[in-house]
Amino acid sequence: MLHESLIYDAIIYIYACSILLYFADFINRSRKVNRTAFWLLAVVWALQSVFFGISMMEKEYFPVLTLFETLFFYSWILVTMSLVINYFFRIDLLVFFTNVIGFSVLAINFFANQNASPMVAERLTSELLFIHVSIAFVSYGAFSLSFIFSLMYLVEDRMLKQKMWNKWLHRLPGLGLLDLYSYRLNMAGVPLLLLAIILGTIWAHLKVPGDFWIDPKVLMSVGVLIAYSLYLYQRVTYGWAGRKLALWNAGTFMLVLVNYLISGSVSSFHQWL
Repeated sequence: MLHESLIYDAIIYIYACSILLYFADFINRSRKVNRTAFWLLAVVWALQSVFFGISMMEKEYFPVLTLFETLFFYSWILVTMSLVINYFFRIDLLVFFTNVIGFSVLAINFFANQNASPMVAERLTSELLFIHVSIAFVSYGAFSLSFIFSLMYLVEDRMLKQKMWNKWLHRLPGLGLLDLYSYRLNMAGVPLLLLAIILGTIWAHLKVPGDFWIDPKVLMSVGVLIAYSLYLYQRVTYGWAGRKLALWNAGTFMLVLVNYLISGSVSSFHQWL
């Protein structure tokens, strides 16, 4: 456990340096500072992957069951997605804002119990559960980046309407691209969440006694899926776009946060330890 603690501490310190450099680049654009921040973030991803691999070997299961494990996995997903998107599209501000969230999650994780037992009894665990949780968090990662794109859209839209011409405005992608990126991420997130819910339903039918479908976590997850499905429906059927759709997306992401932070604490079989 000592080596894991050292790796985790290294992740936090290097991650903090990367965020600070991205912030410095945000205030006063510097290509050199930006590239240094990017490579530090790549080191963070590598260390997170090593930490995750060590944890998986020591615990002998895919570590996505306790509060500590899920928050760490979520942070890893955000780092991974931000690096991939930045590599292909070079949206520096997205990387900065995404990893502010990712770093905050790791900081909060200090208060979680790293040695906690899985959230369900051993008799309830199975490979199906690990796949269900993993896919669900990948969908949460897609929704998180989509949310950031929508926030960037709302900020840029307001700046344009108020004719606030400054250096930050020029670093944002066009409104059309922000709207498109947000839409495409939700296009990926919705089927992933649907698949996670289907797998979770099959697992619960096999492992959980009683009426699992009336569990608050299950109902909230279905509510999140419906809200995002309505987002896609309004976009495709009625041609919604722009500010109205961005506001809908931002509001729907709040349901994702409620689903993870609140409903899990009152669920009969989604208890975090």
